[in-house]
Amino acid sequence: MKVLLTGFDPFGGEPVNPAEEAVKMVRDNINGAEVIKITIPTVQTKSVKAIEEAIEKHNPDVVISVGQAGGRFDITPERVAINMDDFRIKDNEGNQPTDSIIHEDGQAAYFSNLPIKAMVKHMNDNNIPATVSNTAGTFVCNHVMYGILYMIDKKYPNIKGGFIHIPYMTSQVIDKKNTPFMSLEEIVKGLEFAIEACTIYKEDIKAIGGEIC
Repeated sequence: MKVLLTGFDPFGGEPVNPAEEAVKMVRDNINGAEVIKITIPTVQTKSVKAIEEAIEKHNPDVVISVGQAGGRFDITPERVAINMDDFRIKDNEGNQPTDSIIHEDGQAAYFSNLPIKAMVKHMNDNNIPATVSNTAGTFVCNHVMYGILYMIDKKYPNIKGGFIHIPYMTSQVIDKKNTPFMSLEEIVKGLEFAIEACTIYKEDIKAIGGEIC
C-alpha cells in the first residue's frame, strides 16, 4: 500500500504550519504502508494541481491531506467537502473567491471514503484526542478535500481519500491566550495512528460520532 500524505505551507501570517511540520516527521513506513510526504501551497488551484502531479507520479492507494484548524482541541478527520470556495482571508497568492463553485460538473458535496470513524477510534485508543468533523470550512482546506474527492470520482476510482484537520502546535499559541493546542509530537503520533487505521480497516466502522448542532 502507498499513502500520499500532504501538508500545507504557512499561511495567514503564521511563521509555521503544523501540518507541514507534522507531515515531514511522520514515519516513512507504517504497518507495511509506504508513506509519501509532500508540502503543498496554500493557494486555491495550485494546491490540487500539486496533489494530482503526486498522484500521477506515485500512484498511491490512499491520499490524505492535512491542514491547520486553529481553535480546535483535537485531531479531526473530515466527513464532507462542499462544492464552494468562500475565502474569509486571501490565500498565499492573494486569491479570495466568494461564493464560487469549485467544479461545475462536480457533486454539491463529496463524502470522504476513508475509514474516518475507525481512524478516530484508533487515535483515541492510543490516547490521542480525536473526533469526526462535519465541516472542512470554505477555505483552501475544503478546496483541497473537494479536489481530491472530485478526482477520485472522475479519474481515480480505486483511490481512497480525504482530509484531516489538526490544532495549532504549542509554539503557535504563546501569544494566543486561552487557545487550544497540541504538541507537535502528539500530532505526529495521531497522524501515524490515522494512517495505520487505513491499513487495518478496509471499511469504516459503525460508531457514535455525530454532533447535536
